[in-house]
Amino acid sequence: MPFDTRNPRLYLASRSPRRHELLAQMGIKCDSLFFRGTSRRDDDVDETAREGETPAGYVERLARVKAEHGWSIVDLRRLAPRLVLAADTTVELDGEIIGKPADAVAAQDTLRRLSDRTHRVLTAVALAFENRIESLVSVSEVSFGTLGDADIRRYVSSGEPMDKAGAYGIQGRAGLFVKHLSGSYSGVMGLPLYETALLLRDFGFPV
Repeated sequence: MPFDTRNPRLYLASRSPRRHELLAQMGIKCDSLFFRGTSRRDDDVDETAREGETPAGYVERLARVKAEHGWSIVDLRRLAPRLVLAADTTVELDGEIIGKPADAVAAQDTLRRLSDRTHRVLTAVALAFENRIESLVSVSEVSFGTLGDADIRRYVSSGEPMDKAGAYGIQGRAGLFVKHLSGSYSGVMGLPLYETALLLRDFGFPV
């Protein structure tokens, strides 16, 4: 059954307010599909990296799994047929996947590692509809200036890093840390608009 292109909406398999905002920036209306996890974690999706998995392979696999799981919710609940969009973001430094910090100490340690260095931010976006799943990965390079211990403590105490890959959100206070960005600003935020538009058009969704 095709989705309704006359009244286009999609399902967002994410709790991220940033992704809602970015879709709204594109003029796209969406409804959230909630998994069973908390606001910081989806317990139905195992986010553990597999042995030997590359950062790009890891983030794309998770986005596709979330999109597929989102579609299974649509099917199970007999919801109106709409595209399901999912995304996942990770940070890579020295070949290591850096996800969300477990606690404030881990957040501080991560930010010290990122200080005065360049890291990669990888965001995969996936679309699912019936038996079809397509995905793309956006890769950006972000260079931080030197972060002093006081800067790091102040930022971590704000609580902002705790649910974000790499322990920072570029759209928040951590924007002050960024000396240079090469790539997609929206991708670093959590949803690369260019790649998202490409996938939507490929599915025939009006953008």
